[in-house]
Amino acid sequence: MATLSTDEVRHIAKLARLTLNDGEVEKFTTELTSVLTYIDRLQEVDTKGVEPLESITGLRNCWREDTVEQDGVPPDSLLECSPLPV
Repeated sequence: MATLSTDEVRHIAKLARLTLNDGEVEKFTTELTSVLTYIDRLQEVDTKGVEPLESITGLRNCWREDTVEQDGVPPDSLLECSPLPV
């Protein structure tokens, strides 16, 4: 079973530039240990004969067309209001 120490959680927090108080360190130690334990359990699953699945729909890169909408104010008239020359 994977367990994290409070020092390891403090180190991870420092790498993420997070400031944690002692209560948060204890909380995240428990939560991250739980996540790592779950990952250990997932690694034990027998996946022989199971094909990798990228998408259940089979769709790839379905994008909508971008449409430019004018908001009523021409850009040139806005630039004329600028105190600095453009």
